[in-house]
Amino acid sequence: MARKSSASIPMFIAAQTSPIPLRLPGFGIELNRARTWRATPAEGFVTNRRKKLEDDGLFPSLLALQTSEGDGATRRLAPIREFTMLQIMNTITDKPGWEKKIFSPDITKKWREEVMAHRDMDVSERMMDWVINELQARSKDFEASGNVLAYDAGVVKSDTAIPEPLRNALKSVAARLENVPDDEKDYHPHSDNQVLDLVHPSLFPVVFGRTRIITDGVLGIHEGIARAGSGEILKIPPKEDLAAIATSHYRSGGLRVPYSQKFQWLPCDVVFTTDSTVTDQHDKDKNRNSCKITSYINNLHPREHQELYEVIEQVISLAIPLWNRTLGAAVSEPYVRIEYEDSSDKELDHDFIAANPKPEMEPGEEEYEYEDRVAEWEEHSQKYILPEPRAEFVPPYEDIRVDLQEQYRSTGLQVIVKLANIHLTPEKPRYNGGTWHVEGQLNEHICATALYYYDSENITESRLAFRQLGGYDDAADIAYEQDEHGWLPLVFGCENGSPPLQEIGDVVCKEGRLLTFPNILQHRVSPFQLQDPSKPGHRKILALFLVDPNIRIISSANVPCQRRDWWAEQVPWESITGRLPPELSNEIVSHIDDFPISMEDAKELRLELMEERKAVVMEQDEAMESYTVSLCEH
Repeated sequence: MARKSSASIPMFIAAQTSPIPLRLPGFGIELNRARTWRATPAEGFVTNRRKKLEDDGLFPSLLALQTSEGDGATRRLAPIREFTMLQIMNTITDKPGWEKKIFSPDITKKWREEVMAHRDMDVSERMMDWVINELQARSKDFEASGNVLAYDAGVVKSDTAIPEPLRNALKSVAARLENVPDDEKDYHPHSDNQVLDLVHPSLFPVVFGRTRIITDGVLGIHEGIARAGSGEILKIPPKEDLAAIATSHYRSGGLRVPYSQKFQWLPCDVVFTTDSTVTDQHDKDKNRNSCKITSYINNLHPREHQELYEVIEQVISLAIPLWNRTLGAAVSEPYVRIEYEDSSDKELDHDFIAANPKPEMEPGEEEYEYEDRVAEWEEHSQKYILPEPRAEFVPPYEDIRVDLQEQYRSTGLQVIVKLANIHLTPEKPRYNGGTWHVEGQLNEHICATALYYYDSENITESRLAFRQLGGYDDAADIAYEQDEHGWLPLVFGCENGSPPLQEIGDVVCKEGRLLTFPNILQHRVSPFQLQDPSKPGHRKILALFLVDPNIRIISSANVPCQRRDWWAEQVPWESITGRLPPELSNEIVSHIDDFPISMEDAKELRLELMEERKAVVMEQDEAMESYTVSLCEH
């Protein structure tokens, strides 16, 4: 599977004659002013220009919470029952042929009975009516696209987007990264040798004050290695460029420094390569999102792994329709199934009354004491009426249309690539799961993620869970009585004075599934373990992090290769050192200081980056906790 050459993508594109200079966040643009710039094509490369009034805003990100880029980071505060409906629909759409079966009265009756039989699930007949109606409405779109919206905020799944031959090709070519001596395997730090990094963006990232950047053009896919060591050193951004630029509704205790002063993950550049000679409409639809990677993937050698590059290009191309849907949902008004406007709707709690009869006045009891006891009993003898879906079904309306190929064809995309395996053994049979987080720091401007689960063996069901930050002011619009807040946890799952963090559900991470979601949702890998504890097992993923295409960031098209081992391979050592034995040449390379960066040094920098991002995750949690539901007393 040789990589196709392209005369339209030269090795190096000079930029000296362009009237528009190269400006990128961290290079000519203050990190915290990136929102005021927009990606724009120059002569042979992509840079940024000042934002115009008619330009769209950046896609929302939870990392931008409490900054002037943070609009849309919170979601509608939705009733728990609505999340239950989504979880039921997500389970049904995992069933093969659901798009046909949903129209069978016998099958839907069986599904209804199975759901209603769950004692730990709060489901009503009206909820199930709506679920069936909505899935019938969504079936036609699923038949056409092969993907379905699992959760409203933009969680999209497909088990057919990546064809089986491509999955097998990925397994085959990625195996070359796995089949190396044990001492060369790169297990992720602090993972107890369970997470094997094949390609990871935290290794050899942009390091401000050390990384070099090319200013006279952009690097082609192989030129990045040939020009290793050239360019000027990126300056360390001043601290004033890191602080969040607050919105008018900024609250204290938030994520005040969402940018890193030292690190940035390094994306590769991607262009659209639609073949204009294709005339068949079906082939046009398949071809229109075709992509080509035009700069090296960080930590994936373009010559040694050219077949893997081609496979990743195809996966990116096939992920674009799902990303379109994810981003469209993320910026659209939410589809409301259940409305809750008045908390005064109550009914008698017959179970409570049966177990606790109305109190009678005791001998010698003061009347006011008795009245207090009766009032307390009456309060507990009533329960809030949980909201139901609207009486008349309203089909889902179309989200705002996002078409990455159409809207960003002139500037292309930037994608951060990760390949990682989780390996379990009889000695270490369980993976304990992850923590709630969103991807990257604001330096990367990640707007969406695609996860492709291309190989799983001998593991129990693995799931990825999601949670959102609900609108902290939404509850204030609901009618409620003085000092009565008991409806909040029952209806919405949050307390007065606490952050409205809502767990919306999870998705099964089955082999062959492509999953996309926006960076406005936190996600967490749930624990899983070996199916057969006597044998090893694994789960392998390809992760693609999409940089917001409205902004251009520093990429491998700007940064020559930083890896000393790659640089050493293309140095003409014989002409420099004569015919020295390889071990002596290696000894000479080991004494080169500072740049290019050695693997040992890169791993130390990775630990530093991980510690910084761990602190950011903790600070982000604190920022979200400052967004609390606050019901004023009447």
